[in-house]
Amino acid sequence: MTATPVDQLRTALDAAGELIAAIAPEQWSRPTPCTDWDVRVLVTHLSNGNRMFAAALAGTGASSTPERPQPAAAGDQDVVIAFRESADAVVAAFGQPGALERTVEVPFGTVPGAVALHLRLTEVLVHGWDIARATGQVAAFPEDLAEQELAFTRDALGAVRPGRSPFAPPTPAPDTAPAIDRLAACLGRRLPGPGDEAGATGEE
Repeated sequence: MTATPVDQLRTALDAAGELIAAIAPEQWSRPTPCTDWDVRVLVTHLSNGNRMFAAALAGTGASSTPERPQPAAAGDQDVVIAFRESADAVVAAFGQPGALERTVEVPFGTVPGAVALHLRLTEVLVHGWDIARATGQVAAFPEDLAEQELAFTRDALGAVRPGRSPFAPPTPAPDTAPAIDRLAACLGRRLPGPGDEAGATGEE
């Protein structure tokens, strides 16, 4: 049975959730490939993004759902649980009848729900790669899913006005690299070389 777009989003969120659940206590403050964001801030950003898209699909508008920093006193498991809850919320929102046909307002612009889902899926994949990179894990996302979103991203970047992209310029990636690596490089991440620590670049 062919996976639906919402199934694909669930798959990506589950894989990202496994990476997040495996973060060791000493790793939450590590730097990530996202400039100025440590692991805790990046995970919180992912959770905020999930809630933002869920709000957009509910008709309240993404712009009315600002990012909420995780309280400094929040425990590691609180951050993990917040991500899981936000993942459930965004999947439920996209799973509502007619959600993919509805026009929604998201930070990228006003787009059909199906395009919004691709945007969310791509961000989950790339930030999952960021988390894996920062914590020494493997970003085990399905190859076909990453290939699909790489094709979407290449098309979508062409529609972004000069100077408005939230991402750094694409970096080199060999054709033989896994699709998730090529997707990360397309959105400004520097692929690691031997002995590298977490790669730099990438605004989001």
